[in-house]
Amino acid sequence: MSKVFLDIDDDALGEASELLGTNTAEETVNLALRETVLRLRRAQALAELAEAGEGGGADDLLHKNPHRR
Repeated sequence: MSKVFLDIDDDALGEASELLGTNTAEETVNLALRETVLRLRRAQALAELAEAGEGGGADDLLHKNPHRR
């Protein structure tokens, strides 16, 4: 883990701490970073999936029997 000294907006830190349910600045910043990365990865994956769907990339799924295993 890296040690970094930053000026952080106290209001934003306090609000993030409340929303995330964290108790320390370190915990808040680390969780906020992890959550941001996960959300952006999900958004990117969703955009890629939508793009594939628009291009017909999922058309083969339309012909599968949903009751077959």
